[in-house]
Amino acid sequence: MEIRNFCIIAHIDHGKSTLADRMIEATGTLQKREMKEQLLDMMDLERERGITIKLTPVRMGWKGIQLNLIDTPGHTDFRYEVSRSLVACEGAILLVDCSQGIQAQTLAVLTMAMEHDLTIIPVLNKIDLPAADPERVSEEVIKLLGCQKEDILRISAKEGRGVPDVLDAVIGRIPPPRLGSSTQNAVRSTAAARALIFDAIMDPYRGAVAYVRVVEGQFKKGDRVHLLGTKTPVEVLDLGHFAPKYASDPALQEGEIGYIVTGSKDVRSVRTGDTVSSSSEVKALPGYKEVQPMVFAGLYPSEADDYPDLREALEKLALNDAALKFEPEHNAALGNGFRCGFLGLLHMDIVQERLEREHDCDLIITAPSVLYEVKLAVRRPAEVVRASLLKPDEPDTARISNPADFPDPSCIAEVREPWVKLEIVCRAQDIGAAMTLVGERRGIQQALSYLDAERALLIFEVPLQGIVLDFFDLLKSATSGYGSMSYDPIGYRSGDLVKLQILLLGESADALSTIVHRSEAHHVGAVICKKLKEVMPKQQFQVPVQAAIGGKIVARETVAAYRKDVTGYLYGGDVTRKNKLLEKQKKGKKRMKKMGKVTLTQEAFLSVLKR
Repeated sequence: MEIRNFCIIAHIDHGKSTLADRMIEATGTLQKREMKEQLLDMMDLERERGITIKLTPVRMGWKGIQLNLIDTPGHTDFRYEVSRSLVACEGAILLVDCSQGIQAQTLAVLTMAMEHDLTIIPVLNKIDLPAADPERVSEEVIKLLGCQKEDILRISAKEGRGVPDVLDAVIGRIPPPRLGSSTQNAVRSTAAARALIFDAIMDPYRGAVAYVRVVEGQFKKGDRVHLLGTKTPVEVLDLGHFAPKYASDPALQEGEIGYIVTGSKDVRSVRTGDTVSSSSEVKALPGYKEVQPMVFAGLYPSEADDYPDLREALEKLALNDAALKFEPEHNAALGNGFRCGFLGLLHMDIVQERLEREHDCDLIITAPSVLYEVKLAVRRPAEVVRASLLKPDEPDTARISNPADFPDPSCIAEVREPWVKLEIVCRAQDIGAAMTLVGERRGIQQALSYLDAERALLIFEVPLQGIVLDFFDLLKSATSGYGSMSYDPIGYRSGDLVKLQILLLGESADALSTIVHRSEAHHVGAVICKKLKEVMPKQQFQVPVQAAIGGKIVARETVAAYRKDVTGYLYGGDVTRKNKLLEKQKKGKKRMKKMGKVTLTQEAFLSVLKR
């Protein structure tokens, strides 16, 4: 049977999941009564937020040909899901919104698809909208892809208009799977079957389930197979395809996309990017580039006893989310927890919600930061920082994401921070606002080009720390919602970076400390102090909230004392009675201030998070 493997790639909200719904309808994969909006967005979180978070495969049949579709997310934070989908396919439908045109993420996913040498089918969606301008957007696509105007399909995924033409184009333009060695030789060079794991989940009843693309040979139920990366032998308990729920098959053939139930209860045995093979002697398939987390934050259980449950929950989630990295850490204020690496703030937010919903965890999250490289000016670096933080290839350089690990300034020779290439697509009239916004974040403009008379593409180099917290929200505000952005890491650069400590009653609150550029220290410190003043509960005494670099205070706010009226019950008489009581209270407050400790609420943490 002929096979076509393809995925849908696009910017956020350009209609990927809706097109997938119409394709499932058009091919009769599901009955009309089984259909619902955004069928492939199976997580409650996806349906609530109206975004795709996980890649989702489905098999359809059209004119006697098997079509394997993978629906992908559109947000920058989930681009790793997109890159994994591309490896399992031979072609991609590039979906562009007819009213919005090409956006920053459209360019990012298209570049990824071209790097994987995929056949691109350009499709203009939402032609039914009053604001649709297919002629203008067609010119943009032609300029971008260098294709002919007749190659571009026009559809309305919402109404189902033009969907059969897209299915015909998939069959006509996308090549069948590049099968293993059988295409080159009449006799196969190896008898072993091999498949690439592009995703995996932990099923509570059936153990680890691997989502695979079969590259060579075939797999059958009951086969003994090997996971080459972790050197784990497992038995194929069940296998089949996605329809879009699990549909069991007797075998998975060469070129097909499907699932294999391994039954493994060890979360770490099944890894995304690993190879499943019928023999342990064959060479593993080239997997995926190891993903580098961009944003780091501490995750701590609210109750210390829940630490083992949090570890188990993170291990299960990391199986399904290959971009999530974590390691244990200890915090003086919060106890034992994990330092987790994410691809961005939305990714962090989704992981937190999934842990709370799917695994019933009650969490505290520290302020997010990025990964810095600190070159140490001491002979024995391990005496200054933990040995686990030192880079194996550069023993005098530590990789630090937690401000609490930042060494004393006298031990530092140089601090390097991650920089990214930032692409912004906005209207011509918003160019100035976008440039000002990036300039405030220490960005350097590299290029400016026009996609058409109305819209421009701006390219900057900017420190990741500057854009990771609230930059996207500010960009949307500055461009009246028309701006879009995408970024890619470009390496580390030296900078004048310092540790900004927050002092409460003169004691450092490590959980709130952050690493900032010296030029931004006063502004960031003032913002944090102001926020804390608003949310911290009052004590019986004044609480100074200070931001400091080393011994230098750069910002301060004072939380006023909670005023208790000790003279309220007096009814006239000599004033000395009143003064006596006030003096007694003053002494008591002084004593309390000496002994007093300030505890921070979760609300105070979150207020700093949202600065």
